[in-house]
Amino acid sequence: MKNRLTVFAFAATMFMGVQTSSAQQLSQDKSRPEVIAKTETANLTETLGLNGDQGRAVFRALVAKEVGYQKNVDGKDAKDASVVAEKKKLDDQLKESMKKTLTADQYAKWLKTNN
Repeated sequence: MKNRLTVFAFAATMFMGVQTSSAQQLSQDKSRPEVIAKTETANLTETLGLNGDQGRAVFRALVAKEVGYQKNVDGKDAKDASVVAEKKKLDDQLKESMKKTLTADQYAKWLKTNN
């Protein structure tokens, strides 16, 4: 009887541990560049009416921006000259990529919603 109780207690502890670790994983996933870019791409697809090729190109551009932000901008002093320069560089790269990908009307609408 004591052995069964020990096995049950061990199984319950393991089950609780798995639940906790999966909950932590979900909260960490929200800050991943791919997750952020996917959400923003879905919003832009709805707003701008992107086709499949445009959606993929926009997703890649947004992932590149988010990776750059997390690497060089997030968590650093926003007033530091190097951080400001890096942010401007990343924003300019995104604008250039969007200009190549979107039609003139879509790009104008994106600029209005982006600012």
